[in-house]
Amino acid sequence: MSTDRTRRMGEFHDAQRHLAGLTARAERRALLFLAARTPGWVTSDHLTLLGLASMAACGALYAGSGRHPSLLLVAILALALNWLGDSLDGTLARHRRAERPRFGFYVDHLADAFGALFLLGGLGLSGLMSPLVAAGVLVAYFLLAIETYLATQAIGRFEISYGPFGGTELRILLVIANVVVLRDPTWTLGGAERLAFDVLGAGAACVLAVLAVVSGVRGMRALVRLEGWAPTASSRPPAP
Repeated sequence: MSTDRTRRMGEFHDAQRHLAGLTARAERRALLFLAARTPGWVTSDHLTLLGLASMAACGALYAGSGRHPSLLLVAILALALNWLGDSLDGTLARHRRAERPRFGFYVDHLADAFGALFLLGGLGLSGLMSPLVAAGVLVAYFLLAIETYLATQAIGRFEISYGPFGGTELRILLVIANVVVLRDPTWTLGGAERLAFDVLGAGAACVLAVLAVVSGVRGMRALVRLEGWAPTASSRPPAP
């Protein structure tokens, strides 16, 4: 982008990134190690595409896992490739001093949205998770993502993790879930047979929804501290 066009769009201020997951410190070291050793012909755009393509592959593997349960293990490899592409692209750009903050933020999170759609769409088609539960998890994820992006713009704080859990921890939990479901795809709860992924998905949807609400309340409180409450009628200047 040219300097004149960048000036017309206004200066971009990168939001404060908040990442405090259980694996954050080890992950940061690993990503810096990999970025320093990535071949020159590999760009951050290639890694973003790898992350999206691997999530699409993961969705396809999930879709087929109802008939072929062993595909759940192959999906673990797709999740690992997604971590590599999705996590390393920004680190590589910063390591090479080739950041494009607007483009990177926009494309990376657009890819995350489509990746979630692919993954949960595949689970909903698999027969291992009910389509309604998959849709519920997707809606809850999108609600939290929307709140995160609004907070990034309005408050200047970009939440990458919530408490001890971020994207990497969620992938690890999904890997564990794959292994558990491969061994026992149905659980008996309340005297009824339930799909294991339905139980786990319902719990995940509830947690994501609660996080969206809590984060929204925190965001509004932060904005009130910055800008105050709306003025009362008595405090408004008289009409001319």
